[in-house]
Amino acid sequence: MRISRLYLPFPLASDSEVELDERARQYVLQVLRLKSGAPLIVFNGDGNEYSATLGRAEKRRANIIVGECRHPGRESPLAVNLGLGISKGERMDYAIQKAVELGVAEITPLFSQHCVVKLDQKRIENRLRHWRAVIISASEQCGRNTLAQLHAPVDVSRWIEMDSADLALILAPQAERVLTQIQPAPRQLRLTIGPEGGFSEVEIGMAISAGFSAVTLGPRILRTETAVVAGLSALQTLWGDLTAP
Repeated sequence: MRISRLYLPFPLASDSEVELDERARQYVLQVLRLKSGAPLIVFNGDGNEYSATLGRAEKRRANIIVGECRHPGRESPLAVNLGLGISKGERMDYAIQKAVELGVAEITPLFSQHCVVKLDQKRIENRLRHWRAVIISASEQCGRNTLAQLHAPVDVSRWIEMDSADLALILAPQAERVLTQIQPAPRQLRLTIGPEGGFSEVEIGMAISAGFSAVTLGPRILRTETAVVAGLSALQTLWGDLTAP
């Protein structure tokens, strides 16, 4: 039987009782429909996970008894900071969800020339809360015990100008270079993927001038959410922990 996993945003310790917050309580009681005594796995993003048991299970109050601490080590050896062009609603959610499942370490949403999503400061704050919830949910599902770091959105020009010693890549359908031509194998990198309309030629030119390598994933033009899955899968297969068939 698969044991459900639950993120709790506070310190955890073995042999302790923890009161569940509203989100966790609703998830455990209303979504999972667990009863008192049900086993759980809980984590708080520090890399560890704990066995746990649901104790009190009431409509307005629930708690867990925390058990053994484990450190299963499910983080990829390849640290990827994903610069992702902001796309509409479900496409962005899907891209972030799959990026988490594929082991991305950081996510930086990007505004760009062809970005169709316009966000004022209030909407940015709302989107960040929503995207963080997507990251938490994806981490609960896939078994990660470290949350991918979510940065505030920046313009792609600012992303390009950021000081970094990491290998910097930008996906461009017209590029000739492929990932297998990159040497030596990196341990960390920045991967840049455009929004629904892609990056403009000017933006790609700016990135190349700043030291980014333009790479292609093949002859077909991929949707932004497909490019996230394909790009990260290729990176993790080449240099990370995704096992090739």
